[in-house]
Amino acid sequence: MPIKWEEVNIKRDNGESVKGKAPVIISASRSTDIPAFYSKWLIDRLNKGYVVWYNPFNKTTPVYISFKNAKLFVFWTKNPEPLIPYLNEFDKKNIDYYFQYTLNDYENEGFEPNVPNLTKRIEVFKKLSDKIGKEKVIWRFDPLLVTPELNVRGLLHKIWMLGNRLKGYTDKLVVSFVDVKTYKKVQNNLIRELSYYTKESVGSAEPGKDQIYEISKGLSDMKKRWSSEGWDISIATCGEKIDLEKYSIDKNKCVDDDLIRKEFSNNQSLMNFLDTGTKKSVQKELFSSPKKIQLKDSGQRKECGCIFSKDIGMYNTCSHFCMYCYANSSKNTVIKNSKLHSQHSESIIV
Repeated sequence: MPIKWEEVNIKRDNGESVKGKAPVIISASRSTDIPAFYSKWLIDRLNKGYVVWYNPFNKTTPVYISFKNAKLFVFWTKNPEPLIPYLNEFDKKNIDYYFQYTLNDYENEGFEPNVPNLTKRIEVFKKLSDKIGKEKVIWRFDPLLVTPELNVRGLLHKIWMLGNRLKGYTDKLVVSFVDVKTYKKVQNNLIRELSYYTKESVGSAEPGKDQIYEISKGLSDMKKRWSSEGWDISIATCGEKIDLEKYSIDKNKCVDDDLIRKEFSNNQSLMNFLDTGTKKSVQKELFSSPKKIQLKDSGQRKECGCIFSKDIGMYNTCSHFCMYCYANSSKNTVIKNSKLHSQHSESIIV
């Protein structure tokens, strides 16, 4: 059965008492880059003990999320630097964390117009790795896409050159292949921003099966080369149906119970959560479900390997303006929402 987080009473900033959920693992966030743009807001909410989230398909009903039981934050970001000075706030509350750090090299292509320059992002990656440990900083080159001006060979060269600069600062590389045909937002963004795409041709940005195998073979060769040089990095795909095991490429769990067990074994509450169904008293402490619980997050895509977490981000709030983004409908919408944002509001968008 799926997880039902513990229901708790939350006292809002205005004094009102409301019912909310108290998840154990917080995802921050698949929907926007909270570390890059909302770090101060997050710390304000962490200290106030709760946040308000709106379902993108039902934006009128607020969902109240308490940090009472929060034991782990999984951060997704292209620029964690604004959050690094505040990590001690999580330490003081005995909340663990690790980072999914997307570090692509699409500078010449202009796919990520508002991220810091590549040299700066590499410096920050190394800084974060030195601070919290390379095991807790996962490198994502995500998504992989091909264009009339960027073929598979060029893409692999970018990954190789970037990996050589990150050598020893992470243990894992996670990749995914861009989903163009699935997301109308992605199609519209690419057509609007890149002159060589039309409604008929935009799907070609999505690598075909032969291209996926060519990329995978190249990644496998890189892994062997890096291993011979003393860097034993694992490579995995995120949310992909295709089996690439013959290239020594695994299927990833971005919210990963194996990583959690390995890196945070001293966090007994987290370990109890992962051992759901073994101790009813522990279940009652961390969530309301009375029976044995399946950890796999049924709210994600079938191919997703993540365990349950609660995401607190919101669509149309990320100002990186990446052309392949599925979470933004338009730049103007994001700009409008950024003007509404307040550091002291309960949710990212007021």
